[in-house]
Amino acid sequence: MATIITMPRLSDTMTEGTVATWLKKVGDTIKEGDILAEIETDKATMEFESFNAGVLLHIGIQEGQAAPVDSLLAIIGQPGEDFSALLSSGSPAPSAPSVVEDAISTPEAVAAPAGIQVITMPRLSDTMTTGTVATWLKKVGDTVKEGDILAEIETDKATMEFESFHSGTLLYVGIQEGESAPVDQVLAIIGPAGTDVAAYAQSLLATAGTVQTPVAAESVAQPASAAAVDTPQVQDDGRIFASPLARQIAKEKGIDIKQVKGSGENGRIVKSDVENFTAIPVATATASNPAETVVKPFVPAGAEYSEQIKNSQMRKTIARRLSESIFTAPHFYLTIEVAMDEAMKSRSVINSVPDTKVSFNDMVIKACAMALKKHPKVNAQWNDDAITINHHVHIGVAVAVEDGLVVPVLRFTDQMGLSQIGSAVKDLAGKARNKKLQPTEMEGSTFTVSNLGMFGITEFTSIINQPNAAILSVGAIIQKPVVRDGQIVVGHTMKVTLACDHRSVDGATGAAFLQTLRAYLEHPVTMLA
Repeated sequence: MATIITMPRLSDTMTEGTVATWLKKVGDTIKEGDILAEIETDKATMEFESFNAGVLLHIGIQEGQAAPVDSLLAIIGQPGEDFSALLSSGSPAPSAPSVVEDAISTPEAVAAPAGIQVITMPRLSDTMTTGTVATWLKKVGDTVKEGDILAEIETDKATMEFESFHSGTLLYVGIQEGESAPVDQVLAIIGPAGTDVAAYAQSLLATAGTVQTPVAAESVAQPASAAAVDTPQVQDDGRIFASPLARQIAKEKGIDIKQVKGSGENGRIVKSDVENFTAIPVATATASNPAETVVKPFVPAGAEYSEQIKNSQMRKTIARRLSESIFTAPHFYLTIEVAMDEAMKSRSVINSVPDTKVSFNDMVIKACAMALKKHPKVNAQWNDDAITINHHVHIGVAVAVEDGLVVPVLRFTDQMGLSQIGSAVKDLAGKARNKKLQPTEMEGSTFTVSNLGMFGITEFTSIINQPNAAILSVGAIIQKPVVRDGQIVVGHTMKVTLACDHRSVDGATGAAFLQTLRAYLEHPVTMLA
């Protein structure tokens, strides 16, 4: 089905863009990740890549022309597809003006002080509608240079660093740590040191109709002196300045991050600080040294005790999407048992090759990719008007992270060898756990694999990762008595369960897919042919 591509917003202040160069022409085949055009923003000329695959059917903005953000840029679809209905309906309506524009154009608004720049909540992923400020790395009164990291923003998919496109002094903070706000809401104001922006900020808030507890320059202490840079930067609430990756590594190594000295900007703790850290033994708490006592709530025996953990943006998104899936897609489940003895032998031989490491999960992914090529109806998605059968195979691999679950995607999995799959899964899983996955690395899956076998779970069912039509749940390999050629012998088996969207996939279709999958896993040499 044809898809409208709109003029992207490639910077926080961009309201319109100019097509500097088209790198594709009408009729060209487009793959996900191909560079469509070079877009000139208010700050730079940037490459714009496609998130869709198909044929470039229509160009809506010619080279040298400027157009507002969200204007119709292009249409991508299938060869010969009729897209006239998309043109007659017009391009999507331009996005609502930002609160800054509203405030300036409103008669009651306070005039913007000279030289200031208003920073709004950025849209850091294609599905992001709100963001949460996880950590401010600058405070009001700090000097900000272009390229400095202002804050860590938690989106619906990951926690990402947000850098400043402006230089000056941070005069105002509109969204506090832990608070969430819609995309385009006022995040901060940067400008010349000493500029009074309190009235202007209140004007913006009043125009936007929001209720915030902003931090202005008058209410914040001046920056610490440079002499304090060699010690961990601790805020009033005890928060440590540290990158998400540094926090994750510290957690994995059991390091108290409060003991680590930061070498980054303003004493921020970065990856190398944690990796090079030598732990300092913490003395046992004594009456003369109460500060070293670990404080825990006292709960008398038999007393009720509970605590609340604020839902992250990721957790909220997981809850919403899984609820939508289970309540809209009629799920049914098919389970088979696979003999894994030959797979175990093959894996042992493959891993005997130097610098090669293949897991059973990699073998399952490869078998799924090959089975999907033979049963494309499982590699599908439901739409009200038609079922889309995908003939490309992009397998999503469920990865557990601290805040929930993410699904990085292996593109064109059927074209990858086992060692390539193993390397790619390891790389993407590492990025996921360190919150370094890019939005494009989690988009476009046509089928999903979820494996809990490493936790000893022998059998389970999963909720379909829409818009996929199916997801495979992989259990543990167990040793048990099996009957072969009329004899009871010791064998290794593994159960897999296919959850199907009955709107797209019928029982016989899912069963045929599982038979093919089992054949590949029980005879691994066929995957190498």
